[in-house]
Parts: sequence; structure tokens; C-alpha cells
Amino acid sequence: MATYQKRGYKPKTKEEVEEQVHEESATAEVFDSLDEGATRTEAWVEENQKPIFIGIAVIVLAVLGYLAFEKFIQEPKELEASNEMYQAQNYFNEAIEGSVEKDSLFSLALNGGEGKYGFLDIIDNYGSTKAGNLAHYYAGMAFLNTNKYQEAIDQLEDFSSDDMMLAPLAKGAIGDAFMQLEQPEDALSYYKEAAEMRANDFTTPRFLMKAAQTAIALGENDKAASFLNTIKEDYSESAEAANVPLYLGMTEAE
Repeated sequence: MATYQKRGYKPKTKEEVEEQVHEESATAEVFDSLDEGATRTEAWVEENQKPIFIGIAVIVLAVLGYLAFEKFIQEPKELEASNEMYQAQNYFNEAIEGSVEKDSLFSLALNGGEGKYGFLDIIDNYGSTKAGNLAHYYAGMAFLNTNKYQEAIDQLEDFSSDDMMLAPLAKGAIGDAFMQLEQPEDALSYYKEAAEMRANDFTTPRFLMKAAQTAIALGENDKAASFLNTIKEDYSESAEAANVPLYLGMTEAE
């Protein structure tokens, strides 16, 4: 009996048939391999169900524990610390504004008064809070203003911030403390760090100028000139820019 073939039908060559068989065989091998892998995975999961579930439970409990800690412990503690620090900040601000009782006000800010904590108490009792961190800054500045320079350095070193102003002000204040301790090399390092860490029109030229003045005192005129030229070129509208020619002249004369 004759076999009907469609018009235009072209029988496959031996090579094409062999290639098709090879491809089908390879595909089958891939699926067999996948089936084997899936089977092994299923077997492993079945054998290790208990530790897997325990691991998942531990992760879930850790996340829930963290959220509960933040909500019911840390947040109330943050609020309590901020409320406690309010009076200390008032003492500090009054001292900065020029009261005749500066030293006693700074002392109250540090140690507390009127039944409220001072900055040192805030640090001891709320050290893990944002208020506790900020208290390091205020305490450092209070010590600096009462000529307790090593204490100022210790407190300011413990302060950390991403704030555009507070971060460089803290570093620069450490430089001021080292200058008072007659350690200008250390002061220069901190002034340079303060100038470079958060570029802005207030703290950057301020600490560039202090760095330049310190470098001149150390006889490092090239460094001083570099600091001064940065003020001249990038901060020409700053108050410090008016004194740049004077100090540049000092670096050239020496």
C-alpha cells in the first residue's frame, strides 16, 4: 500500500534524524537530572524539617523581639531621656548666652539641678539613647568652657553624629582642647578633620583657618598656605576670607 506524502514533503536525512534523536535524548537527560535534584532536595527537606522550622522560628522571634524592644522599651526610654535633659540644656544655653554665672551654670548643666538630671546623669542612665549620645556633645562643650580639657576630649570623642554642623563642631572642639593642652600637632589633625568632614559655609572655613593658624605656629607653611588658599578659592564670602591675605603673607615671609 502506497504511503501518502504531502506536497513539498522532504524526507529527513539520516544525519537530521540522528540529530533530533540526540537532542531529544539530551533534553530527557536534563529533565531526569532536574527530577533527581528535586527528589534529593525533597528528601533533604523531609529529613531536616525540625531544624529548618526551628531556624525559621528563631528568625521570626528575633524580628518580633526587636520590634517589641523598639516599641515598648526604647521609644519610651528616648522620650524619658529627652524630658530629663530639658533642664540641663536650659542651663547650658543660659551659660552660652553670657550669664555672669557661667561656671556655675555649666556645673548645673553637667551635674543637674532643680531635681533634674545633668548631662553626666543622662549619659549614665540613658547612654543607649539619642539623648544620651547628644549629652556627650553638651558635656564636652561644658567641660571645654570650664577649662577641663581632657574631660572635654573624652566626652566629645564619645559623641557621634551625621549632622552637618554638630559633627564638625565636635571635632573642632577637640582640636581646641588639644591646643589648650599645648598639643598643637593633635589639634591640627582634628581641625583638618573637622574642615573636611561636612563641607558647608560655616564650619569649613572656620576650621580651615584654625588649621592654617596652627600649621603656621608649627612652621608647616606649605600646609597653612593650602588651607588658606582653599578658603580664598571656595569660601571667599566667609568671614575668615578677610584674614586670608594676612596669614598668606605670614607663610610667604617665613
